[in-house]
Order: sequence, then structure tokens, then C-alpha cells
Amino acid sequence: MNKDRISFQSMAEAWGCPYVAREELKRFSGGLLSPRYAANLDSQRKGIEGRIRCGRKVLYPALSVCKFLEARARLIGGQDEDK
Repeated sequence: MNKDRISFQSMAEAWGCPYVAREELKRFSGGLLSPRYAANLDSQRKGIEGRIRCGRKVLYPALSVCKFLEARARLIGGQDEDK
């Protein structure tokens, strides 16, 4: 992993499926994303890219969820915080 970049790719690899149902976001992300928060972001057009509707279910590409989390994450604490 690059020192300046946070990677969540291992989540997608461990998931074993290319898509994540909105209702499974909390389990997929280890509690970082809730289904309600994702739905609210989608309604504001600020949500995870590539969503798919299948009947009443909404799916997101697992890699898009990882990219979304990476864009919002930053390192904190210690010497890196001042940079």
C-alpha cells in the first residue's frame, strides 16, 4: 500500500462478488457505510457511482464502493496530521 494513499481494495477481494447490495453496505464496509446514508447520498446525486436497480434492490459495484471510501478517507494522528 502506498504511504500517501489509503486502499480498501482488500474489501472487494474478500467479498467474493462483484456487487454489493445497498442493504449489505454496513457488513461490506465494516460499519463505515450505512444503507440509509448511501440512499441519502444517492438522492442528492453525490452517491457511489455505477449503482444498479434490480426490482426494489439497489446494487453497487464493489470496486466503486472501495473508491468511494478511499476518496473520503484520510490518515489522522501522529506526525502525518500536520501535512
